[in-house]
Amino acid sequence: MNRRNFLRGAGVICSLGGMDIGKLAAKTGNPELKKIGISQARAAVDKEPLIRPFGFKGGYLTELWQSVVQLRSTKGSSSIGLGTQSVLWSDAGLFTSHSETDGNSLMYSMTKKALQIIEGQTFVDPIALQDSILDEVYRFGQKLTGKKDLRKTFALNALVAVDNAVWMLYAQDNGITDFDKMIPVPYRPALSNHHTKLAYVPLVSYNVPIEDLKKMTKEEGSFFIKVKLGMPGTQQEMAEKDKAHFTEIHKAIGSVETPYTESGKLLYYFDANGRYESKELLQQFLEHARKIGAFDQIAIVEEPFPEEFETDVSDLGVRISADESAHTDLDVLTRIEMGYKAIALKPIAKTMSMSMKIAKTAYEHGIPCFCADLTVNPILVEWNKNIAARLSRFPGLKTGLLETNGAQNYKNWDTLCSYNSSNGASWTKISQGVFELDKEYYRQSGGIFKKSLHYQELFKS
Repeated sequence: MNRRNFLRGAGVICSLGGMDIGKLAAKTGNPELKKIGISQARAAVDKEPLIRPFGFKGGYLTELWQSVVQLRSTKGSSSIGLGTQSVLWSDAGLFTSHSETDGNSLMYSMTKKALQIIEGQTFVDPIALQDSILDEVYRFGQKLTGKKDLRKTFALNALVAVDNAVWMLYAQDNGITDFDKMIPVPYRPALSNHHTKLAYVPLVSYNVPIEDLKKMTKEEGSFFIKVKLGMPGTQQEMAEKDKAHFTEIHKAIGSVETPYTESGKLLYYFDANGRYESKELLQQFLEHARKIGAFDQIAIVEEPFPEEFETDVSDLGVRISADESAHTDLDVLTRIEMGYKAIALKPIAKTMSMSMKIAKTAYEHGIPCFCADLTVNPILVEWNKNIAARLSRFPGLKTGLLETNGAQNYKNWDTLCSYNSSNGASWTKISQGVFELDKEYYRQSGGIFKKSLHYQELFKS
């Protein structure tokens, strides 16, 4: 049985930065939206073990905390929001300087702080509500951790469950049961597609057996493979290990063919999580990819350099994507100026509200986006899928694109699936490397408006 902790939010009232309700409603494009008062805010956590240590950024995770938030409105409605915490992803420095449990406890404390702030507040627009509290939660995190350079993604990761609960309360009190209608008007152009297929992107971390990879591709049909770079060791040791690992991978699956890419070949998506400290070292890796005949199959290299290493990446010959370094929509502009040609959206890691802002900014500058995972639970996969299903088609693919790797990593994945009220629906299943999204999927918005009995039960005591 999972260990559970609970918090009852303390009532704190604060304003929305002086912005009046009329202006907020105008910002959403819907002047008929209602004021929503948050009368109660509570949190709980489920701690989920992993099948094996999950390696990236030179470290390993053994469990993932699922934060759960319940909000009640002054009108009597209630909502549940989920989040998956990843301290290693959001701030590797903090992860390495604390035990895994202590790092998770710090992030969870920030979730609870956000609830203390919003209980007693009135809001119209979820995005404006988050904008009004993000800096305060971040400053609290800096003080709590003693880390002045705390990464902003750490605060955003802590806010995912809060933000999702706010969106669900917003939908309920405004009578919204359709994801398309829930998107505020200014953000709809960036989220206007309805893909019928999404490429399923599995993850290959440092210690995934090659036989598992062969099964994913040759038997199950996966054709867009995410590979973690940045193995433990010095910079040169890391690069040599990455080269050897990729050689083994490409030898095993590089010849796989697919009808879902423009080239007809399987594609690679590399994620270095900021581990490469120089362009020269990354160029060595890319040159190795040329030598083994894999360079033309590289679709994305995500976040190769540390965030503070600001350099032009337009001359590397591959599409470089930003992830952690694109904390906010303003950071996206900085990365675009540096030559980044893709943005990894993470509604399940940086909040739905921030992801809508990032998607809008990228769309306005002609930069493609895609949805990456945080090894989240099945319900959050559907939140991510709702965004992925509406983004423009990613270059090189004939489908949409969604990374999800929870089934590969959670020890109790089947149990987690049972918590999803839409468990077993056609859109939750993978068929020959794709999710099939039909009219019923869009009618039900992937089931995200349905309540989960399991997560509701956490708040009965």
